[in-house]
Amino acid sequence: MSPNLDALRHRLLSLPASQETYPFGPEVMVFKVADKMFALLAWQENPLRLSVKAEPQQVLWWQQCYPQIGPGYHLNKRHWLTAQLDEALPWETICRLMGDSYALVVAGLPKGRRQALQAASRPDGC
Repeated sequence: MSPNLDALRHRLLSLPASQETYPFGPEVMVFKVADKMFALLAWQENPLRLSVKAEPQQVLWWQQCYPQIGPGYHLNKRHWLTAQLDEALPWETICRLMGDSYALVVAGLPKGRRQALQAASRPDGC
């Protein structure tokens, strides 16, 4: 069974300080952390299409492992990949793609912004 839109949105928005935006129009949900994109979801496509950021060697690896994963659609093909979210792509794999993209973007933030984000996402402000 392919993932549904609500499950994807919930997972993406559950990441600390994640925000849903529509800078390219209503047909593409763009998820950002600290004003940096980490996921794009073409929610009107069937199957849904998810684009995420990855290290260049990971982009190639994912494409070799799964026929549903290809170069980033309208994105830098070296740093982004796009997955067709059909029933053959496991939910665990989709979650890993989203989580890895988020972590990559957070790791690239300036130290001060990264530390503020990490402090804000800790329970009880610890």
